[in-house]
Amino acid sequence: MDGEVLWTPPPADDDRSRIGDYLRWLSRHRGLDFDDYAALWRWSVTDLAGFWRSIWDYFEVKAYTEPTATLVDTSMPGTRWFPGATLNYAEHVLRMPGLADDEPVVIAYSQTRAPVTLTAAELREQVRRVRAGLVRLGVGPGDRVAAYAPNIPETFVLMLATASLGAIFSSCAPEFGTRSVLDRWRQIAPTVLVAVDGYRYGDRPVDRRAELATIRAELPSLVHTVVLPYLEPDAAPPDGALTWADLAAETDEPLTFAAVPFDHPLYVLYSSGTTGLPKPIVHGHGGILLEHLKMLALHHDLGPADRFLWFTTTGWMMWNFLVSGPAVGAAIVLFDGNPAVRAEPGRPAEPDLGTLWRLAAETGTTYFGTSAPFLLACRKAGLRPAELTGLSAVRGVGSTGAPLPAEGFRWVYDSVGADLRLDSISGGTDVCTGFVGGVPLLPVVAGEITCRCLGARVEARSADGDPVIGQLGELVITAPMPSMPVGFWNDPDGSRYREAYFDVYPGVWRHGDWITVTERGSCVITGRSDATLNRGGVRLGTAEFYSVVEGLPEVTDSLVVHLEDDEGGAGELLLFVVLAEGVTLDTALTGRITRELRTGLSPRHVPDEIHQVGAVPRTLSAKKLEVPVKKILTGAAVDSAAATGALVNPESLVAFERFARQRAADRS
Repeated sequence: MDGEVLWTPPPADDDRSRIGDYLRWLSRHRGLDFDDYAALWRWSVTDLAGFWRSIWDYFEVKAYTEPTATLVDTSMPGTRWFPGATLNYAEHVLRMPGLADDEPVVIAYSQTRAPVTLTAAELREQVRRVRAGLVRLGVGPGDRVAAYAPNIPETFVLMLATASLGAIFSSCAPEFGTRSVLDRWRQIAPTVLVAVDGYRYGDRPVDRRAELATIRAELPSLVHTVVLPYLEPDAAPPDGALTWADLAAETDEPLTFAAVPFDHPLYVLYSSGTTGLPKPIVHGHGGILLEHLKMLALHHDLGPADRFLWFTTTGWMMWNFLVSGPAVGAAIVLFDGNPAVRAEPGRPAEPDLGTLWRLAAETGTTYFGTSAPFLLACRKAGLRPAELTGLSAVRGVGSTGAPLPAEGFRWVYDSVGADLRLDSISGGTDVCTGFVGGVPLLPVVAGEITCRCLGARVEARSADGDPVIGQLGELVITAPMPSMPVGFWNDPDGSRYREAYFDVYPGVWRHGDWITVTERGSCVITGRSDATLNRGGVRLGTAEFYSVVEGLPEVTDSLVVHLEDDEGGAGELLLFVVLAEGVTLDTALTGRITRELRTGLSPRHVPDEIHQVGAVPRTLSAKKLEVPVKKILTGAAVDSAAATGALVNPESLVAFERFARQRAADRS
């Protein structure tokens, strides 16, 4: 895989990167010198205690009580990091190193309201007030606070205020339908809900008051609801609800931080619900802090004077990653709205993929993060962002959510900037970070992820379980990382956690991706090895589809698969339905299924095609076979796609094979 080199790092004498400074620190303070990144990475994944303690010391982590060790037992799962230490994630974010009180740290643009900027002092003040408001509502350590809110400053403030108390935060983006929200929050039983009344997507108003009423009615754990009048600023809150102004009222209470153990729960993120309800993944204060300090500073090269934008919603872990930016001194740029529409007061909305690029130019963004499908869409539209005045400040571009093909890399260097560093990264909600990505010390090669990240012992495993280089294999992680989950919520014996990651290779984390690790240490990820769907860079779970589709009386069974685009685009989402006797799939039923998925889950869940089938293939234990069906639809023979002897209805796979042949013939 000797691809085209698109960017090379500066000579060592000119290296002003943060990872370069870290290397010099290691030499001075640890007596460690490394000839290249490969040697540094090998040390970071073999001397786990030495590496992660160096991150703790280099970034001057503040502990209320010092750890008695760096880690106890390197076996997985069950590794304990920094036992005895107490600290607080929110305190480290609000340190904002290198930023003066009057410097901007949150720069927020929205298609719903005018821009908002918070200085460092104003952010601390907002957190102080909201923290006191939560205390007035009875929130304390371990309580759950939920946000049904978009990527706006108030959501960030609420998360920090919650964390400062040792309470636990969880967010759902307001485009989530009620079923998606309730499937998540019923599991964690929040006592306080903060929600918007609606939002604008482009110039289209989206009222969420009815959804909010349903969520309130069906979450019996709720004690208090706070409504932020985002869509209608002058609207009164619903009965029994407080306003954001009530929560953030003036107070004399000081801003203090609960000293919590290293692995104390910080927030709950959710898997996509492939095999049941979305898994509530609990992340801890210390693990997230150390991982994000490492990634943001050493891999993304962020620090004071940087402005960090990543297009995301609060329903994606990239929001949690983005809002750690101030912990390394970077200001964050938030955007809420439709990135493919130009919506400005006084003019009709129009399709325009330049919205985010103009935002980056206007805000002086230095690191621009987005998804691979977005970059490919910009390429297809013929955009040339480099022609925008002000975009020259961008020196880093991040791409995630799906593999970025070589032509996407070339478009960035041809049309965005020839001197910037493009980081194609991959990771996930499970670790709330990227474990393969970019680094300022190595060249950028078209179509390749530059490296395995520090402290992440990523390997490719062959079908027989052996590590392989230069060959496609299962992506596994063979050494613990501090940001691996503390556990799953309400999983006291850890059985759900072990089943999710350690059931295939005992003691080894199996992630569910296909990866090739090259001789040079770069990586190529070629899609999912499990049934999780990846739609527009966002993972979607099959179980959520089934709960909606099979809730219709006309549908008795269903199966959904995602066929990736070889060029890295959004691909195709295909839904197959088994219908009740006498029912046929007509336009009316197709429309009803589409509406139910759009309103109950989200627009991303709407399939490109819906087809009627006679049966869904199932194992003897009644599990649906999404992966074998996907293999068949992409050209595999039935016998190679599944062990038909383990199926209740092996003949059902033959029907999918016929469908695949006919579909291919129709497209030829």
